[in-house]
Amino acid sequence: MANELQPLSVLFQNRLFRIPDYQRGYAWKHEQLADFWEDLLNLHEERYHYTGLLSLKTVSRKDVKSWDGDEWLLDISYKPFHVVDGQQRLTTFSILMYEIAAFIKGLPENTEKNDDDILLGFESLKDLKAKYIVRKRPPQNIVTTYLFGYETDNPSANYLKYKVFDEPFGGTVFETYYTKNLKYAKNFFTENLRALYESDGVDAIERLYRKLTQRLMFNLHEIEDDYDVFVAFETMNNRGKKLTNLELLKNRLIYLTTLFDDRQLDAEDKTQLRKNINDTWKEVYYQLGRNQNTPLSDDEFLRAHWITYFRYSRKGGDDYIRFLLGKFSAKNVYEKHAPIQEADDEVILSDLETDEDDSDVQPETEVQLVSKLAPKEISDYVNSLKLLAEYWYYSFFPYDSAFADDEKIWIDKLNRIGIGYFRPLVVAVMSTEKTTSLEERVTLYKSVERFIFVNFRIGGFQSNYQSSVYYNKSRDVLTGSESLTAIADGLDITVSRDMDSAIRAFIARTNRRFDSGEGFYGWRDLRYFLYEYEYEKAVKNNLQKVDWRMFTRVEKDKLTVEHILPQTPSKWYWKNTYRMFTDEETKRLSASLGNLLPLSQNINSSLQNDSFHDKKNPTTAGRRGYINGSHSEIEVAQENDWTAQHILNRGLSLFAFMESRWNVTLTDEQKSELLHIDFINDEREDVSEIPEIESTPQNWEQPNGEPPNSTRELADRHIRRYEFWSNFVEYCKASERSDDVGSRKPGYDDWYDVSVGSRDYHIFFQLFRQRTLRIGIYVYRPEDFARLESKKDNIEAIYGSPLEWYTSREKSVAKRILHSVDADVHNTALFPQHFQWFINQFDKLMATLRRFDNSALGSEALLVDSLFDESTTDVLIDISSDMAEVAYSVARQVHNGKIGRSDGREEIALRTGMNPGSAGDYISAFLSMIGGVEYKRTIKESHTKYFVSQIRTDYGEEAYRRAIEACEKHAKYYATLGRGRLAYVERIVEEAKETF
Repeated sequence: MANELQPLSVLFQNRLFRIPDYQRGYAWKHEQLADFWEDLLNLHEERYHYTGLLSLKTVSRKDVKSWDGDEWLLDISYKPFHVVDGQQRLTTFSILMYEIAAFIKGLPENTEKNDDDILLGFESLKDLKAKYIVRKRPPQNIVTTYLFGYETDNPSANYLKYKVFDEPFGGTVFETYYTKNLKYAKNFFTENLRALYESDGVDAIERLYRKLTQRLMFNLHEIEDDYDVFVAFETMNNRGKKLTNLELLKNRLIYLTTLFDDRQLDAEDKTQLRKNINDTWKEVYYQLGRNQNTPLSDDEFLRAHWITYFRYSRKGGDDYIRFLLGKFSAKNVYEKHAPIQEADDEVILSDLETDEDDSDVQPETEVQLVSKLAPKEISDYVNSLKLLAEYWYYSFFPYDSAFADDEKIWIDKLNRIGIGYFRPLVVAVMSTEKTTSLEERVTLYKSVERFIFVNFRIGGFQSNYQSSVYYNKSRDVLTGSESLTAIADGLDITVSRDMDSAIRAFIARTNRRFDSGEGFYGWRDLRYFLYEYEYEKAVKNNLQKVDWRMFTRVEKDKLTVEHILPQTPSKWYWKNTYRMFTDEETKRLSASLGNLLPLSQNINSSLQNDSFHDKKNPTTAGRRGYINGSHSEIEVAQENDWTAQHILNRGLSLFAFMESRWNVTLTDEQKSELLHIDFINDEREDVSEIPEIESTPQNWEQPNGEPPNSTRELADRHIRRYEFWSNFVEYCKASERSDDVGSRKPGYDDWYDVSVGSRDYHIFFQLFRQRTLRIGIYVYRPEDFARLESKKDNIEAIYGSPLEWYTSREKSVAKRILHSVDADVHNTALFPQHFQWFINQFDKLMATLRRFDNSALGSEALLVDSLFDESTTDVLIDISSDMAEVAYSVARQVHNGKIGRSDGREEIALRTGMNPGSAGDYISAFLSMIGGVEYKRTIKESHTKYFVSQIRTDYGEEAYRRAIEACEKHAKYYATLGRGRLAYVERIVEEAKETF
């Protein structure tokens, strides 16, 4: 056994490395690659760097025959090895070594040279490749053998050979979850080698090569034949980037195939079972990574299959893998029992906690003993995994399947509404396509969708309500013990039973949304509801005008739902039409269901504050109105005016659709209570029409004290600008930024100046032509501009975006440096996003200036950290209390291990419309509170209170103390940023400590 430190130049001497079939694929991502690259660059040329353990297992010659003709190297003293531990580092080294060789080969001075004539230091490129990358079998050089690679049945084998090492004539090469990582690593090293060469020349590449091959030291450990290599693999891979549960299970199953004696599983059957396991994992990883833009979670699939294949029992989030590794364990092969003791068909999770007592077996019984775990159990389980993997993929992407259109449509609806815990059931139903009818399956999908809409989207029930029931139904479907019709009937009965409580909860939640000023716009499932209304009209007219992608969870796409009566009606038309109502009543009318409209194109949001007639059919060129929009828009465009009565009528019409679409029963009283506009039927005195000129504010002044040029100009542009900057100043106050960013009073100009304590320049914000936000540096003198211009590349690199340096007039003394982004400037729903963009970019710009032009900034300049630990570019949105409640419940699931953090972000975003960045902030805040550790992203005051209060209720006093401790640490961290104090968090902490 070798156990010594060796550099790669020694390790690769006469060794042939292969990743065995029980190993996972390449798992390193950007973070690990960046660390590796930095370590390599910063390593002193005369020092060694301990790289870690490399565990190898010698492979017999007969096993090398399956390595696709590579055994010829054994005849010239090469030894074949399986890489048991260290494959991630060895793969990274091999990719980088190939990229170094390819980069040197591609240099202009080497274009016409042979590999023999190209040198890297004192070594030819031919020798380098032969030593570390590839050998060709002489004399014909037809057989090509790579010194490092995967066994041939691994899907990564061909990808590494043909896509990473660029061997020609590869034919079709399939991509998987892991091959994406190989591709990323190749591109990462290509780009970084080019950057290194451009900055330091070929000498830097030579130094990198020497450090890579001579200074990275591995602790070599060769495993002897009598060592349990599979157990070693599991143990070793608990370090560093841990194995996923799917990877652990594959290793375990392959290991078990080696333990059965020949009476149970002869050599041929062992080989076939092992092949079946490998084929299954190929299929699983193919399906999980099939959509490269949205890879699916392997742990989520494994848990869902466990729910479907075994009898579900509600336990902790990781119990499913403990169950699987417990069932498929060496103990269950080594410990024998008589075949007359048959295992119960319904295996439950608690079986893991109860050891079977073998002492009950009568010793005098003359029977052949077999293992408790039969080979067929492994085979059946593996076959089921393979079968359901494809259906699992189609449950996310139904339009990639060959199902009938009706089935695709309803599976897609379930994804849009948020399928939740019903996915295992849906997958099981899909897998019965050859034994059930399309009508049976679609009927069940419809019942599931109705259950979700009524109980979760209307009623707001806990997300795990009835989950154990329908988890177990998925197994009933798979085993055929219950019909699809019976399950659908059961769902419908449950919904009917829960209808009253769901509607009462809907009314209560709607009341809270109106109290907060959001109304139905704050209903997180409004998009789904309005889209279904639109979809029904599209089916009826056989013409789709709105695509669900317009209703995605990305915050900027909130443009697709518009208030017909604006939230802040500034135009004369709206003020005159609603003159008989108070401001509070007008706000309620604007937030009522009948006033909300799905738009077919984002450009329509430019109509936000226009009169109803202009919204219907704009006179401005290039703008589309309702008359050219969605079916819902066209329906509204048929009205001559848009009054309170129209809002009421449309609201009642939408409720009628809800009743027919989901078989919901609403009384007239309940509808009125939900719409919140019953006051429109009150008797009122006649109010005279408002003259159009009265819409002009009377107290505005020009900077020179003169009034604006005309009433029309003021009403059209200045009102909007004043509204924007007024809201911006209020936002800055709420964000405790009124001392710097929001220090000026609002005006009606398109710019807003901010002093930064410099005599040479100031920063300004600008609204440019209603479609662009700008932040800029207004530089007073040419010499000051030239000083900044000389540092242009550095400034842009630190700031993180290119800047517009040359937009000022040539003869202008003062110069502007700009950063512009496209935006729907006057859409009030997007104001929080716009305001936060200004603040974020201001902070980044100030941090950049302090780094490169600190001498020009006075003591009044804002102190900000130059490199933010958290992503300051995440858009803050107006997150409602309902959204925070969802975020809390999902964060609990993340904490309990039921879902991963990334899946949790997606779940919150899908269910609430919150952007994934903000969703991640809420999860991080919760996990930090649970652990009593510092968190760095701020959440709203009411939500902070809600989180700590709920933690107290759900987890007890000790957890509550930890949550308060985390809040205290967060407040202290925030204070270090130079942005003021988080007074509300400090207040929460102070009040809580008084109760300890």
